Amino acid sequence: MRRGITATALAAILALAATACGGDGGSGGSKSAGGELSGTVTWWDTSTVGSEDKVFKKLAEGFKAKHPKVDIKYVNVPFGDAQNKFKNAAQSGSGAPDVIRSEVAWTPEFADLGYLAPLDGTSALKDEKDFLPQAAASTKYDGKAYAVPQVIDSMGIFYNKKIFKDAGVEVPETVAELKTVSKTIKDKTGKTGLYLRGDDAYWFLSFLYGEGGNLVDADSKTVTVDNAAGVKAMTVVKDLVDSGAAKTDATDGWENMQASFKDGDVAMIINGPWAVADTYGGAQFKDKANLGIAPVPAGSAEQGAPQGGHNLAVYAGSKNLDASYAFVEYMTDAQSQASVAEQLSLLPTRTSVYAKPGVADNEIVGFFKPVVDKAIERPWIPETGSLFAPLVTEYTKVLTGQTTPDKGVKTTGDAYRKLLKGWK
Repeated sequence: MRRGITATALAAILALAATACGGDGGSGGSKSAGGELSGTVTWWDTSTVGSEDKVFKKLAEGFKAKHPKVDIKYVNVPFGDAQNKFKNAAQSGSGAPDVIRSEVAWTPEFADLGYLAPLDGTSALKDEKDFLPQAAASTKYDGKAYAVPQVIDSMGIFYNKKIFKDAGVEVPETVAELKTVSKTIKDKTGKTGLYLRGDDAYWFLSFLYGEGGNLVDADSKTVTVDNAAGVKAMTVVKDLVDSGAAKTDATDGWENMQASFKDGDVAMIINGPWAVADTYGGAQFKDKANLGIAPVPAGSAEQGAPQGGHNLAVYAGSKNLDASYAFVEYMTDAQSQASVAEQLSLLPTRTSVYAKPGVADNEIVGFFKPVVDKAIERPWIPETGSLFAPLVTEYTKVLTGQTTPDKGVKTTGDAYRKLLKGWK
């Protein structure tokens, strides 16, 4: 396994946590004689600005009501920058937050590098058995828990019900139907059927799974992205663009996709529950009932969507570990998760929350829960987060005609074998 900080060094960091140079400029803290927490906890939140961030910031501020002597320093870090920014800060020993909202694939990598504090036996990991097994799986590394699951998600087709009605079409259940539906929508309304992000390979996974493929097989330590299923999946997405069923981009994919859908220029996008709040802000969805959500269309082998989500993790070099553990517990308890689900339609990671009023009757949560239950887990290995960089380069090239599907996956597979030493 690739290691950035040895286990011995990690133990030293934890032993010196009270005086270590950690935390993003926050002051140290401790428990008073009466056990009261104090000091500052810096939290890096990676949620969407303008919608999710407002809810999470307000929720975080509520921690002070429970612990008046603890100040929460909220920092929203753009999702695309957070992974490397945290690694750089942790490696240098300066500027890292006490708590980070870690994408599920980052957690094993950060743990492998020695940047996260193990949470077993701490107040952060309360009522552990209440967590969904698939959500808890991404928090584990080398037999220990290095994070607490905050939200879990997957992907579906978002569609504009009015455009579908005007075109007289039904929601496509397969990729073949997607092409047919898109053509009819274009003919009847002049709108493009699907906006397919071309700058983020996460949006490729549903098509890869649909053809029976995967990026790697961690059990056998085998790279699989460049097998026949991988070639077929790349061929499928290229055909969607070449046929006019979908349009794509090489940059600014999120902004372009959301704007096109919210303005009614395209009838469908692939997205997850994290996008619901932002989507409702569009002109087409002032009437929320106009937003439809359905499973991603199945490929020739099966219907599949990736499991995603976010965990809360504590920096090993934090100057205020006790307060950081308490903050993570608060942000992931049943009450906080229910509040987030009600306001943002993000899926809880605690089983008990799904029965709570305001969550049990949430239509978006109700749709995505069965999708999450069947979602395909990524391999929880330290390199998982690094698998997307070579893939997105070739994915974008394939969609924009700069390379062929077979060459694209071959180049990706070669890059994986360099990254994953000793893998087939």
